[in-house]
Amino acid sequence: MKTTIVSPRIYTYGSLVLGGVLRDRGHCVSITRDLRSRGEVTLLSLFSTSQLLDPDVRGFARGSQRIYVGGPVGLVPEIVLGELEVDGVVMGEGEEIAADLVERGACTDIPGVAFCQGGEVVKTEPIPVSDLDHVMPLIPEDLKSQNIRGANVYIETHRGCLGGCTFCQVPRFFGRSIRSRSLDNILGEVREMKRMGVSRVAVSGGTGTLFGYGGTVNKKAFIDLLEALAGILGPRNLSVPDMRVDFVDEEILEAVRRYTVGWVFFGIESGSEEILKAMKKGTTPEKNLEAVELAHRCGVKVGGSFIVGYPGETEEDYQATLDFMEEAVLDDVFCSVAEPIPGTPLASLVLDLPREDNLLYQEETGDYRPLQLSAAEARCFDLLLHGMSCRPVPRIVDEGTYSAFLEEARVQGRDVRRVMELLEKYREHIV
Repeated sequence: MKTTIVSPRIYTYGSLVLGGVLRDRGHCVSITRDLRSRGEVTLLSLFSTSQLLDPDVRGFARGSQRIYVGGPVGLVPEIVLGELEVDGVVMGEGEEIAADLVERGACTDIPGVAFCQGGEVVKTEPIPVSDLDHVMPLIPEDLKSQNIRGANVYIETHRGCLGGCTFCQVPRFFGRSIRSRSLDNILGEVREMKRMGVSRVAVSGGTGTLFGYGGTVNKKAFIDLLEALAGILGPRNLSVPDMRVDFVDEEILEAVRRYTVGWVFFGIESGSEEILKAMKKGTTPEKNLEAVELAHRCGVKVGGSFIVGYPGETEEDYQATLDFMEEAVLDDVFCSVAEPIPGTPLASLVLDLPREDNLLYQEETGDYRPLQLSAAEARCFDLLLHGMSCRPVPRIVDEGTYSAFLEEARVQGRDVRRVMELLEKYREHIV
């Protein structure tokens, strides 16, 4: 029986792992980013809520013989089953049940699967994976040509997150405890990826320094990981994109400088203490600034991600974010309009928020009014522009950059409004 794993746009790490599991169970399995490819059984890996509304994805699901969906979208399976014509949805970690789905052809006694029966959604209880050391992933020939923020692939070193950020699905999907892979398992995987032509790898799993966590941050485990990976790939080909400001220190940052491309990305989110409290971020503007300054003293460049349009964000809150950027002098800036991902506390919060109080639906009345943006989109656009002037070496915003930032803000606003429509449609399963 031919099984095809389809991961639209990019190869998700989970899709590679599922491919390896099926291959080692003796299945004829292939993995592709092409929505024109189907098998007798198809596993569709989706990482974004907006993919559920993609006409190509919807048409692909409708035309498939037997198809199951997995990935973060499975957090609220009622939405997936309501929007796509599929046989079942994997609600959590799928590597231990993928082969059963393919071989049995029925979902009823497989843990962690949702499916429709008699017009109702039935869900079986998921079982977390206890041992993350897995078989060698299925590595497609063209993985080496993929580019995700400068890396060919993001590899997973651990699962879970200690944080409780209201906008994040990681602790809801993987739990609040930390489960780490062994160093040998990770290194064997990276050696094989290199043999297959992969040159640039990013260490993922949420907060990178939680690898090896056992009640406290295991600095030695994390530093040993970076040193060993750099020995395989070379420091210029290794990155550790995501860090929490409260899980770094001088020793960790020195290892990042020595063994990687020399960048960290902090989820700063806002310069307003009130908004950070509302997000349950677990930090303050002062702690964020201290971490940025420490990284710079260690010779590490810092990218900061920000969220605008969060419920309750006032003009004063947004100004505090601009003020923070001016003081922090970040090397790069990313901005997102607050997206209420189904299954997160933020999704419930925005459903209880009157539409007239949601910045995504408020008309911009300030300097950007001629651009016909919402207030949230205008703040996203403005923050991206502001970030150019707050770098160590300020950059001039030319016409191309201006247009790209404007398009980015508009697309984000459009996509989040589409997610809002889904939330309203499936309100009973969200709140």
